[in-house]
Amino acid sequence: MFPILETERLVLRELNENDAIGILNCFSNKEVLRYYGQKPLTSIDQVKQIIRNFSMNFNGKRGIKWGIELKGKEGIIGTIGFQEWSQEHKRADLSYALFPENWGNGYASEAVSKAVSYGFEELDLKRIGAVVFSENKASIKLLTKLGFQKEGVLRNYLYQNGVPFDTNIYSLLR
Repeated sequence: MFPILETERLVLRELNENDAIGILNCFSNKEVLRYYGQKPLTSIDQVKQIIRNFSMNFNGKRGIKWGIELKGKEGIIGTIGFQEWSQEHKRADLSYALFPENWGNGYASEAVSKAVSYGFEELDLKRIGAVVFSENKASIKLLTKLGFQKEGVLRNYLYQNGVPFDTNIYSLLR
């Protein structure tokens, strides 16, 4: 059964096809993708396939992706999850994105804290990593505030719009 997580202001829940328009709007937005290392999404069908892939990854214990929803309001304001989840090595990488109109409200910090707690307590992870564009000051500040430590620089690690960028690798150990 897919875990539903709650914080003071948020619900982290399974994504479904009703979220497709919100995901398309988010992940076709240049501001959101500026530090994401992903090409813009272009169609509802593409998004629905991605949602199905998230479900298969969860069922196969390879990843988990939640939609972030404000309590009492329908519709997601972003996504968060683990990919590269390895039960054998007790690790996973974290990624998250909020729709721009929800930036600066502390929602990312709240969602990341809850996902990290779930990862350590329920998935028995010992290491949670995060790959962050070196220029993404907001994510770097968030991760360090939550105790993540910079491990190093991955040179020319991700491409955005055909341009290579250095990224930092952060981790939090249990």
